[in-house]
Amino acid sequence: MRPILLLLVYLSFVFLGGALLAPWLFWLAQWGAGHWLALARLAANPFHRFLGRSLLGLAVLGLWPLLRSARMADCRELGLVKQRRAAAQILCGFALGWASLAAVVFLAYVCGARAPIAAHWPADLGPRLLEATLAALIVAVLEEVMFRGALFGLLRKAMPWPVALALSSAIYSLAHFIGKAPTTQPVQWYSGLALLRETCRQPPPLVPAFFTLLVAGAILALAYQRTGALYFSMGLHAGWIFWLKSCRLLLHQTGGSQAFWGSDNLIDGWAALLILLVVFCLLARRRQVPREETG
Repeated sequence: MRPILLLLVYLSFVFLGGALLAPWLFWLAQWGAGHWLALARLAANPFHRFLGRSLLGLAVLGLWPLLRSARMADCRELGLVKQRRAAAQILCGFALGWASLAAVVFLAYVCGARAPIAAHWPADLGPRLLEATLAALIVAVLEEVMFRGALFGLLRKAMPWPVALALSSAIYSLAHFIGKAPTTQPVQWYSGLALLRETCRQPPPLVPAFFTLLVAGAILALAYQRTGALYFSMGLHAGWIFWLKSCRLLLHQTGGSQAFWGSDNLIDGWAALLILLVVFCLLARRRQVPREETG
């Protein structure tokens, strides 16, 4: 039960601390915008974005104490083991992630639900695609270490790994809906707590966005369990995020059912859910690969 207790303490630190810290960050940005013009863009962000960044910052800050308390401070406990084929696993994972969401985009194009916007592509499309690629790599590494290496790794110390996979995937999915609702009220010291309360009172869109992210989390955790390392999961995650970041730069919606094909972020449509279910079934049929370490 010790891993579960540590996880509860960590989550309390992240959510309560992040909710109380967010208003101060918001006020600091407003004050800074009056002194430095460069901060005006930051200050223009709605409050719920400050809450999200506050939660993420405390999640990263509290990760090391959590891992040390759980005796998981060793990189190998987080799935960052030395392997000869680490780079190949990242590339294979990226290819699978890229291809799976590319299949959704291609099918939407064939069915007339999306069309290229080549005639309206911005002049800085190349740099923006490069930015999307870099963001995909950074987010993939960070989230895999947090959700699969730490969360899934911690939970499977206290329960059978399939149960840990389901629970960590549910938490991963829910985390994407926390504090997303905009607020029109003046920011008070308790605004972060109020926004979290509203998030809990309004369940996430279960069909199909929540389940799509649930299956995505299960795929990433299963890949970690099968390979014994996070490299394939990182590549897979990066391939998905690349499409989530760049789809709106390349295509626009021209018709069809948005409920089936999804919006610009792709994950809120049935098509993405069906494709990811196929990926999960393919990975579930693979045998577990023995952990291969190099000195």
